[in-house]
Amino acid sequence: MNHPKIFGLIFLVLFAISCGNDGKNSNELFAIQFEESKKSFKVEDELALSIQNKKNSEIQKIEYSIDGIALLTSQSGASNKIQLKDLKMGIRKLEAKILSDDDTYTIYKTFTITATETPKLYTYEIVESYPHDRNAYTQGLEFDGDTLYESTGQRKKSSLRKTNYKTGEVLKKVQLADQFFGEGLTILNDKIYQLTWQSKTGFIYDKATLEKKGTFVFNKSAEGWGLCNDGAVIYKSDGTEKIWTLDPNTLAEQGYIELYTHSSKIPRVNELEWVDGKIYANIYQKDAVAIVNPENGAVEGVIDFKGLKDQVTQHSELDVLNGVAYKGEPGILYITGKNWDKLFKVRVISK
Repeated sequence: MNHPKIFGLIFLVLFAISCGNDGKNSNELFAIQFEESKKSFKVEDELALSIQNKKNSEIQKIEYSIDGIALLTSQSGASNKIQLKDLKMGIRKLEAKILSDDDTYTIYKTFTITATETPKLYTYEIVESYPHDRNAYTQGLEFDGDTLYESTGQRKKSSLRKTNYKTGEVLKKVQLADQFFGEGLTILNDKIYQLTWQSKTGFIYDKATLEKKGTFVFNKSAEGWGLCNDGAVIYKSDGTEKIWTLDPNTLAEQGYIELYTHSSKIPRVNELEWVDGKIYANIYQKDAVAIVNPENGAVEGVIDFKGLKDQVTQHSELDVLNGVAYKGEPGILYITGKNWDKLFKVRVISK
């Protein structure tokens, strides 16, 4: 025999239990308030906040955390301050877990952390120029000693190359399968790691022979764009404002930083290069390279490469600056672009 009323009652009880005291009920009782109703903060700021107690409930304890990191415990909803100096740039999520009348209520509020200072501005001067294959749709560029390795893109044209940077000669070349669109590359522990664009797949090669040794996948980041490494950790851009950290052994995505100046985020982060403790990040379709603090994502400088593209042969397939390499020479970078017929050695100078 069916008992619809009993089944309905059981459903309501289970629903109530599953909901707990979060969500709508919590927001009816409490709200997080920021001092002066600010939504954006500098990394050196203190986040002054309090709890709006809408029903004058008794508060026994409040635990504050940001992105899951416990930061402060308070015995009341009165004004408190949280230091932001050790947090990363970008949109952060503040959680307040409130113990009230022996029940726990959880509420949230988002805010943005930006860099403290305006980025320093740099320009360049050309030191030398070298031949470069104008059919190479450059996606990644990295030196190993005097040898320049290059990843190129476009479906049915993508490749990994070992080159003589002074002559432009391609010493060895591996063609990717037609379905793959090659992207950035980096070299670590005698292995080359190469991304593809939208296939969620990367390739691992032996540095000396360019023999393919394996593959890896990435599932959290949006796409495959640029790679670099600091000798221990691999960094990966995905076409957004994010740069991900990858475990060098498993290639698993561990976390990310977000690129922000003192006033705004920097989207479309592309080719990456590790230079003396900083990440140099080419911004796609901009004649600019951002100098990034790898700890928190703060953009500390911007190199303006306006006019460099005008120094190469102009033709119908010529595309944007996209290729940054560092050879260990202080203040010197090697720059090229998609279908450029020159590789430039440039000196970076203050603007």
